[in-house]
Amino acid sequence: MAMYRKLGKKSDQRKALLRNQVTQLIYHGKIVTTEARAKEVRQIAEHLIKLAIDEKDNFEEVTVDAKVADRDKDGKRVKVDGKTQYHTEPKKIKKDNASKLHARRQMLKVLYPVVEVPTEAAGKKANTKKVDLTEKLFNEYGVKYADRKGGYTRIIKIAPRKGDGALEVVLELV
Repeated sequence: MAMYRKLGKKSDQRKALLRNQVTQLIYHGKIVTTEARAKEVRQIAEHLIKLAIDEKDNFEEVTVDAKVADRDKDGKRVKVDGKTQYHTEPKKIKKDNASKLHARRQMLKVLYPVVEVPTEAAGKKANTKKVDLTEKLFNEYGVKYADRKGGYTRIIKIAPRKGDGALEVVLELV
């Protein structure tokens, strides 16, 4: 008996396909795919959400000295002899503990980077921003599913695909 579905692809293609579909599921909340693919994506996605739930509160707040540029009344940087003047001020940051850092890196092994492009700037590189899906998993899904023991996804059958007759489904986060 096989440990996983081969999906008619070579291993590198199959891994890339599953990584892409898991990334889109986490980003959008739902995808349309075939039933066999959805069952494989479901396993990976539920594992990532379980990691996020277990490690969502595993950090400590530390105070560090941040180097901040001096500014004049117009908000411009103050320069002396062509060099910007700086001062230090305390800043609170969240520092991941070791197990949360490990969970974050496990997630990054699966998820592709996502760049969000605003609709008015379509086709342009300006105003694009990177979406941090690991933070979305920890802050949004980790909190949302904290009291749930499992079953974070749902598969809804649609209809057979017209071309090859493969059963299409909607895979969504509950």
